[in-house]
Amino acid sequence: MTNGDLDLLPALFTYHEAIEAGVSKRHLYAMRSAGQIEQVARGIFMRSDSDELVDLDLAEIAIRAPNATLCLSSALVRHDLTDVNPVAIDVAVPAGSHRPAVSPPVKWHRFDAETFAIGRNLLPIYGERNIGIYSAERCIVDAFRLTWSEGDDLAYIALRRWLGRRGSKPAALYEMARNFPKALPAILKAVQTLTYE
Repeated sequence: MTNGDLDLLPALFTYHEAIEAGVSKRHLYAMRSAGQIEQVARGIFMRSDSDELVDLDLAEIAIRAPNATLCLSSALVRHDLTDVNPVAIDVAVPAGSHRPAVSPPVKWHRFDAETFAIGRNLLPIYGERNIGIYSAERCIVDAFRLTWSEGDDLAYIALRRWLGRRGSKPAALYEMARNFPKALPAILKAVQTLTYE
């Protein structure tokens, strides 16, 4: 492989992706020694000439757990519905899924496989690679479902901010909550309370 062929590799790639692109193991490590690429995690490399901004933590999580989905505090921060700065990245995977070892601090959550995809969207990380992220409505529902582990404040602050946004429709939140019947009564009560404050 010539130096020009380095352009065939994306900004961030795995060992296996490099091999599939035709880069030999020997050449891959020669490029690393020459400073053309750097190893950013076990089996994950980044081109040194790339100026693309890549969230390496999210990229590693997405590579190691393809169904990984940002949830709770970590997703609420991205939806601007909380000021909480979580010490670990909240990531949901379907119940029964493998939770891989990753470099960044992650708090893994196992969500029911039947409802896992509800409200799940994709957040672009770089190039063609994405990580899942739950919608604002799903995050609020999950915060109410999991007050026993996440506390009441997360749910109420997120709901208050969401209700204060133009275009927020309680009906959309109720529709989401119907998929999680145990959370619905608490959400109905909270919406009524916050609406009449």
